[in-house]
Amino acid sequence: MTYFSPTDLIINPDGSSYHLAIRPDQVTDQIILVGDPERVPKVSQYFDRIDVKIHKREFVSHFGELNGKRIGVISSGIGADNVEIVLNELDALVNIDFDTRLTKNLHKSLNLIRLGTSGSIQESIPVDTFLISEAAIGFDNLAQFYGFLGSNMLDEAALDLWAKTIQYPIPVYGAKASAKLINQFESIPLRGYTLTAPGFYAPQGRTVRMKSLLPNFLMDVSAYAFEGNLITNIEMETAAYYAFATSLGHEMISLNAILANRITHEFSTNPEGQMQKLIELALDSIA
Repeated sequence: MTYFSPTDLIINPDGSSYHLAIRPDQVTDQIILVGDPERVPKVSQYFDRIDVKIHKREFVSHFGELNGKRIGVISSGIGADNVEIVLNELDALVNIDFDTRLTKNLHKSLNLIRLGTSGSIQESIPVDTFLISEAAIGFDNLAQFYGFLGSNMLDEAALDLWAKTIQYPIPVYGAKASAKLINQFESIPLRGYTLTAPGFYAPQGRTVRMKSLLPNFLMDVSAYAFEGNLITNIEMETAAYYAFATSLGHEMISLNAILANRITHEFSTNPEGQMQKLIELALDSIA
């Protein structure tokens, strides 16, 4: 067993995790993850019962029951850096004893389901469709700090070669979704490889007033396949979720509402309605 010091694992005076403010007894085995804190009640309104509501910073959590099973929904905020906080703390809540600060003898695996928005970078994937991220490639810097390991990690050598092909200057990482959860959400037939960007504007091929140093980035990514798989869509969290989940032994899937097509320059006329449809579809599959 490993001991974690008070500065490595910070526990609040009420026995809750530092950022999420969740206690170990409140965590559910099945958790929906959303980016926007305002999206949490849009998910939990479908619960049969809400037992706990927590709000700290951008992290909003509701825990309750759906069809006789305990379920939760948590907002992460935007970006892979926030995912790093959420996944580390969720794993600690179920796999570390907060009283002794020692790892538990029995490992617990969570079912984690991200519901998020995304943009298509293939003309053939239209706006207002839903897509499962079969795998995701991370362009953030987390791989420079973590040695991600696990059966779902993508091959590093293949990733390095692909990154050089599109002239991306720093190492990338990638991981696959949980095969178990992909089967659970078979009602969404569209699958793809997702790019997780470290920002919203230039890192996703947008130009406002500041010029990008990689002006052809989006076109290059959409054109060059990774091991025969075209990159289908772009967002800001999925690769980090997949890498942490497989490294820590959790089941993870990312379901995307495609609100934009970056190639045809179309945007959904009803983005909130599409997101609500994805929430309902996901909850029906869980039930």
